[in-house]
This record gives sequence, structure tokens and C-alpha cells, in this order.
Amino acid sequence: MENIKEKIRIFVEEECKKPTNSYGYQVYSNHLLPVINYAKILTKKMNANEEIVELAATLHDIGLIMHGRENHHITGAEIAEKKLKELNYPEEKIEQVKHCIRTHRGSKDIKRETKEAQIVADADAMSHFDRIGGIFWIAYFVEKLNQEEAREFVKTKLTKSFNKLSKNAKEIIKPRYEAAMMLLE
Repeated sequence: MENIKEKIRIFVEEECKKPTNSYGYQVYSNHLLPVINYAKILTKKMNANEEIVELAATLHDIGLIMHGRENHHITGAEIAEKKLKELNYPEEKIEQVKHCIRTHRGSKDIKRETKEAQIVADADAMSHFDRIGGIFWIAYFVEKLNQEEAREFVKTKLTKSFNKLSKNAKEIIKPRYEAAMMLLE
């Protein structure tokens, strides 16, 4: 299993380095690595399947990286399925990873049917509080917002992220949320 996790990590990191990734390489270190870290913390706390969670956390934004933001939860699940099949990963586990990827977005109302899916969604949202500068970067350079619009964009993004968290995730991230809201007022 470690071999598959490492191959997936390398695959995702290499995709992040490509010039076709409009979010730049920083999406790897500033978003994906914190997501994986939070996913591991929540997996232990919630006694979830570490293998499924780590693979899904690593792959959750591959659709965004390779094809852009729109429907990246769908394109990401398709890419994950193809890549995991190439590595002869078991079909039933592929379906679990795909479910986590398809349901990770807070902006989409898709039911999370497993604790692993909730963990990946939580970890994704929690990472926003570690790298607020990255959300400002998206506001300025991807969304092309002015300074006041960017501040509101970041505040809205963080509020939505916090509100979608499970109880376990909120307990962990609440101090960062409160600090961010104080600074963004």
C-alpha cells in the first residue's frame, strides 16, 4: 500500500508542477499537504480507514489541477479511478476513494455517506485556515477582485468553510477561525 500512496503522491505533485495548472505549484505545498495532514489527524480521532482517506485527500483536487475548477469533484473522481486502476488498486476501494472526492466540495450539496468522505471534506475546509494568503491569491489573480472584494471573498470563503465542518473538525479549527474573522473585520 505504501508504494501506491507514494506513486499517487508523485503523480499529483508532478501534475502540480505543469504549466497547465493555473493554480501553480503552490497548490501542492499550500493546500494539498495541509489537507493530507488534517485528514490524518481526523482519521485517528474518528477511527476511519486511513488508506482510503489518505488517497482521497491526496487526489481530491486532481480535477482542479488538471482541468480547472468547474466540476473538479467529478473530473477528479474520474482521474482517480483511472490512475488507481493502472496501479491495480482494488475496485471496491476505488469506489470509496471516488466517493470522498465527489463529495469533498462544500459548495456542492452532495451527501457524504461515509466518515472517510466527511474527513476529506473537513480537511479540505480546514486547510483554508492555514493558508489564508492562498485564498487572497485566488481572489486577486484568479478571480481578479479588488482589495475590498478580495477581503469579502476571503471572509465568505472562511465562514462557509467553518460552517460546513463536522463537530470534531470545528473543535480543532475554531481558534484559527476566530482569529481570521477578527483580522478580516
